Amino acid sequence: MRYNYKPMNRPSLTRYAWLSIAAALTTIALKAGAYWLTGSVGLLSDAIESIVNLLAAIMALSMLMIAARPPDDSHTYGHGKAEYFSSNAEGVLILVAAAGIAVTAIERIFNPREIEQVGIGLGISIVATLVNFLVARTLHKAGKKYGSITLEADGHHLMTDVWTSVGVVVGVGAVGLTGWQILDPIIALAVSVNIIFTGIQLIRRSVDGLMDAALSPEEMQAVEDVLQKYREQGIDFHALRTRQAGARHFISVHVLVPGEWTVHDAHHIAEDIEGDIRVVVQNSVAFTHLEPIEDKLSHEDIYLDRT
Repeated sequence: MRYNYKPMNRPSLTRYAWLSIAAALTTIALKAGAYWLTGSVGLLSDAIESIVNLLAAIMALSMLMIAARPPDDSHTYGHGKAEYFSSNAEGVLILVAAAGIAVTAIERIFNPREIEQVGIGLGISIVATLVNFLVARTLHKAGKKYGSITLEADGHHLMTDVWTSVGVVVGVGAVGLTGWQILDPIIALAVSVNIIFTGIQLIRRSVDGLMDAALSPEEMQAVEDVLQKYREQGIDFHALRTRQAGARHFISVHVLVPGEWTVHDAHHIAEDIEGDIRVVVQNSVAFTHLEPIEDKLSHEDIYLDRT
């Protein structure tokens, strides 16, 4: 079966995933070099997280390619939910990275090691941090603009890496100034605890998407504003339901019109309502169901599960 599919008004987002992959490869090289020069467990943990960033970026690339596919016989609503798998994987990878950092830091607390060539190591780490910061801002901005949870998650992931790097730089710098070797693993451990929260938030948001979470309060209010305009014309509504699938938003509502209206007039009103909703909620698909407002059955037909 062929579908009359109108693509979402957004360009291909895979170029952002490729940017993330390039950034991950660059920072892995820089941070690994910094660890090799200094022997800092903090810098090692930073390099490990960059490897996780690379895996996450590859996952994001594959899911963006799947999400961009048009509807088919097996996926008549499209493939947008593939993005939630990517963001969920990012959250899990962040938690894995945090656990790896914590284990390495605890081992180094009991077996301290002197840090060498602090200045050069910090310089390299700062360069890597700047790369991640610029790419993270780019990904997050693109994710917000195009409604891509995958890019938002990747941006959050990289920004987590930025804060990790900042903590590591502070820790290594403090060791260089004080000579207290234990500061390096302690700060690395604190950083691992901090980034756990980002991972949990990403997983929670991804699960919400897979569970057909409703639109945001701001988007729901925009829909209500549209409906209120038509209520002033003697039309009523009920059974308003919304859900998200990646960048796409699905909205359905029952439209109650005067029974004496012709099918032609009621249909045109329904088309106008759907069109207005699509204007205020970007990348949305609106469905309306017409009912006569005077009919008792119209007011009973409001439940998702009917017997």
